[in-house]
Amino acid sequence: MNLKYKSPDNVGQFTFKSSNNLNTVVDKKLIQTALDYSHTIIDKFAQFDVDVFGILGMRNLSAFIGEIFAAAIIKHSNGLFLKNPHQDGYPDLLLMDENGLKLWADLKNKTREKQPFSPFQNGGIEIKATCGSVPTPAVCFRKGFEKPDIGDQRIQVLQGYDWKAHHRDTNNLMGILWDFIDSVPRIVAVFFANNLNTGDWGAIVQPREGGGRTTSVSIMTRAGVRKMYDGCLYIIDDNRYISFLNRYNNGSLL
Repeated sequence: MNLKYKSPDNVGQFTFKSSNNLNTVVDKKLIQTALDYSHTIIDKFAQFDVDVFGILGMRNLSAFIGEIFAAAIIKHSNGLFLKNPHQDGYPDLLLMDENGLKLWADLKNKTREKQPFSPFQNGGIEIKATCGSVPTPAVCFRKGFEKPDIGDQRIQVLQGYDWKAHHRDTNNLMGILWDFIDSVPRIVAVFFANNLNTGDWGAIVQPREGGGRTTSVSIMTRAGVRKMYDGCLYIIDDNRYISFLNRYNNGSLL
């Protein structure tokens, strides 16, 4: 299923700096191609005899959608990006320009080590996914409806959205917002910001003793979300999502 998207501006590319302060220019058509390819992969999972999305649960599903999108960018980038080989590495997509290729030649036999890949010296793009927040079950009940379940479209009750990181240095971030459409996960917007700083990330919340397996996390501030909104690359051509994003960010960009 290929959705129809709008691009908020007439710029056909986006730019970020590598760690050696060189500009890297990426054609936005790569993102459109990655969107279409991601949905092709998601459709295959939707055809399984078991409910893969339900098995994953919302948190794991969101991470899964992000991984699919990252893999789609890598596949269609003509070698410009490479997946970070370490599961805790940063960023997710390693920039394979001339300098990146030289670094990779020296590091390709050290892919099980974290240090060279967290962070990767040449930089790249971090990718994070969110499906936003909805009211609690109690609030939904008081308002006369049930909290959306897996497979239910969320836009009609969406309250907000943000992205989370394990540190406050995340930049060159490509954030995706997704929702269920006809019971299947769909990426509804793609944002990019190359100007994030530590002030755009909240204080790191440490896990409480006995509080489960939650790791330390920093939540993007509203200022950071606004920067991402200002760098919107694609938005689904649906007034419900466009109106929500404009309203939430006090803007009229989309």
